[in-house]
Amino acid sequence: MSLETMRPNPTWDAASYEDAVDAIAAHRDELTYKIWGGDWCKDCRALLPDFGAALEAAEVPDERIEEYALDQDKQGPGVEEYDIELIPTIVVENDEGEEITRFVEEEDVPPAVWLADEIEAA
Repeated sequence: MSLETMRPNPTWDAASYEDAVDAIAAHRDELTYKIWGGDWCKDCRALLPDFGAALEAAEVPDERIEEYALDQDKQGPGVEEYDIELIPTIVVENDEGEEITRFVEEEDVPPAVWLADEIEAA
């Protein structure tokens, strides 16, 4: 099941986030984005459409984006395996399945910016 909240925000301005888009694009064929959220979740509705737009602007292939819809009890695929407590949570993995970084709802910058900085630092 996919997340409606991952549909790219049509008003998101990629030019305003050029560094983040470039950093994500530079690794678009090396990293996989696993996104846990819920269309019922206000934080997901606030954060994920812009992240979806950033992935689209960076031309990240669809097969490198995995979406996991959780119920209102935050239960669903991979919750225990990845220790998901807050949503949205975005886990970035390399091709060996190693976690590179993770964005959790409580960060104080948008997911694309936070993850781009972490990816570049790794």
